[in-house]
Amino acid sequence: MTQKYLDDLTFQILGAAIEVHKYLGSGLLESVYHQCMIEELSHRKINFFTEMKIPLIYKEKELNIDFRCDLFVEDCIIVELKSVSEMNTIFEAQLLSYMKLLQVPKGILINFNCSNIFKYGQKTFINEYFRQLPLK
Repeated sequence: MTQKYLDDLTFQILGAAIEVHKYLGSGLLESVYHQCMIEELSHRKINFFTEMKIPLIYKEKELNIDFRCDLFVEDCIIVELKSVSEMNTIFEAQLLSYMKLLQVPKGILINFNCSNIFKYGQKTFINEYFRQLPLK
């Protein structure tokens, strides 16, 4: 896996989100966009898990905490979906926590309740695992 691979995959994921948003518009429930993203990623033959449980290990013991990410794409990018009128920093903290727990280099926060996904409805995050990857 390289930084370029992750950037290309990010482009594909955002393309899928834009397609869903273009077809449905804004104002629907998050669960609707989630199901449509599942269909769009499947159509594009992108591998992912949905509602994947994220383990929390504390002192070598897995705790019974129900963390779940919306989409875990190609075992390297976490995608969290929202449909809210205003983004909250708690959503970013949630995504960054999931990235750390799964040791994933990249995460994307997508809000479908906006006029333009690419300009206003997405935010991409990287961490130390991304910086350790080769460029190409």
